Amino acid sequence: MPFAARNAVLLLASLLFYAWGEPRFIIVLLASVSLNYALGLLVERYHQGISGKLVLFGAVAINIGLLIFYKYAAFAVEAVDSFRILAFPRAAPLTMGHIELPLGISFFTFHQLSYVIDVRRRQATAQRNPFLLALYIAFFPQLIAGPIVRYHEIAHQLIRRHVDTVRFAAGAERFILGLGKKMLIANTVAVSADAIFGLPAEQLATPLAWLGIVCYSLQIYFDFSGYSDMAIGLAALFGFRFPENFDYPYVSASLTEFWRRWHMSLSRWFRDYLYIPLGGNKGSPLRTYANLAIVFFLCGLWHGASWTFVVWGIYHGAFLVMERAGLAKVLSQWPRALQHAYALLAIMMGWVLFRVDSLGHAGVYFRALAGLGPRAHYNGSIYLDSERALAILVGIVASAACLPAVRRALVQRADAMSANMASTVRVAGFGLVFLGCAIKLSANTYNPFIYFRF
Repeated sequence: MPFAARNAVLLLASLLFYAWGEPRFIIVLLASVSLNYALGLLVERYHQGISGKLVLFGAVAINIGLLIFYKYAAFAVEAVDSFRILAFPRAAPLTMGHIELPLGISFFTFHQLSYVIDVRRRQATAQRNPFLLALYIAFFPQLIAGPIVRYHEIAHQLIRRHVDTVRFAAGAERFILGLGKKMLIANTVAVSADAIFGLPAEQLATPLAWLGIVCYSLQIYFDFSGYSDMAIGLAALFGFRFPENFDYPYVSASLTEFWRRWHMSLSRWFRDYLYIPLGGNKGSPLRTYANLAIVFFLCGLWHGASWTFVVWGIYHGAFLVMERAGLAKVLSQWPRALQHAYALLAIMMGWVLFRVDSLGHAGVYFRALAGLGPRAHYNGSIYLDSERALAILVGIVASAACLPAVRRALVQRADAMSANMASTVRVAGFGLVFLGCAIKLSANTYNPFIYFRF
């Protein structure tokens, strides 16, 4: 099939994929792509002087404005109304009708911003073919939940890429691995996490609270990294190379290291398009701390229009500021195990803020974790049966960096086998994972990816 025809098929499939999930918003997606196609040409044409800055500002403002309207308008009205209640209690309340959130708007907005900024920086040329730009933005593996692929990383792949049997097989294996993470681990521990986080305060005993946060920490990692693996694998089937998105974040010895390993495409996006333009760490220490605080405040807000996400972002920003201000130096003198325990505890406490429905709910959960909750009687078998216990054990082992060493050992062992035997073992292993996923899919109800709502 000619290359242009293959791209056309991929674009059509991507648009049908989006329309299947959000048929009402396909027009929003297409209008946004068309607008950014024109903006990219304008940014390239007027790239110098005050006119270039104004064009870039307009392009960024339009994309951010669209995101604000759909994702944050109701939240902003609610926040203003809360202030109104305190300052002007007799004034008429401010209300706003419900605005449906287009699927994947946070991700495709960041892709569009990447495009216009990369053109402005001369890291890429403006795309003359609107269908190729549409393919970059709407390509179905990464459209809904990433990874965030910057335009200059993929521009050349839109016009030239290669697929062979080796790359196709590697992509299929990566997809099955991601599917296994989601179906066999994330969905299994999610049953306990959802049940425990849904308990009323008078039933949230301390052991249950700790079990819930352990389960949720595993759920969100294997859910999101599983989707990233599936997206990377699917892209490889069509010849695309996507950047990695996770690098065993739970082995981190600090929050700074955690953000180098967790959702790496988002971290790099904020670093290159916000943190460094703000001045990065080139100014005074106070300026650096302020830049970190701004970035993580916006990172929290990017995840959702809720005070819990805002506080989650501020929480992580505060830890990064403290580590940069001297805590990292203190931590470096601790044994590695203590450093790891500090980071893991801080990460898990942050996940409480990420998971709860409100700040009040967070307060209840933190009290239970601290042993200040009710002395409630509970039946542990309701929340931890043998299947979930096995999933927790496998999840803990699989989230550790020891797996690459195990993989290397298996490869060496495979080298000692005959080629046919090694291939048979490999196919059988992935076949069992796929079979297990199929059984889970046939038995369970729909359980969407966590990051689909962002």
